[in-house]
Amino acid sequence: MSVTVEGKKLSVDAQFPQAGQLAPEFTLCGADLSDLTLSSLRGKKVVLNIFPSIDTPVCAMSVRAFNQMAAGIDNTVVVCISANLPFAANRFCTTEGFDNVKTASFFREP
Repeated sequence: MSVTVEGKKLSVDAQFPQAGQLAPEFTLCGADLSDLTLSSLRGKKVVLNIFPSIDTPVCAMSVRAFNQMAAGIDNTVVVCISANLPFAANRFCTTEGFDNVKTASFFREP
């Protein structure tokens, strides 16, 4: 499979998940530095917004859009996942006044 980035085709070795496919268990770093696991969200529908950095315009726009969409959805949690330190994501959401999404980081992962 390949994707196009800035007009260049790049090979992608892994398979993209399909809509409705169950995600494997994961452990991320939450905004308060505690572990956030998929199993801790059990019983709710979970939407994962995964992006490289909250400090890029496109990624910030995605968090804004997901925060707005999450406001009207019951029994659903939106987790915005990035490589940022938890403090950066928390700063962004606090500054923007977001409270409809959770932020998490994979900065601890290799």
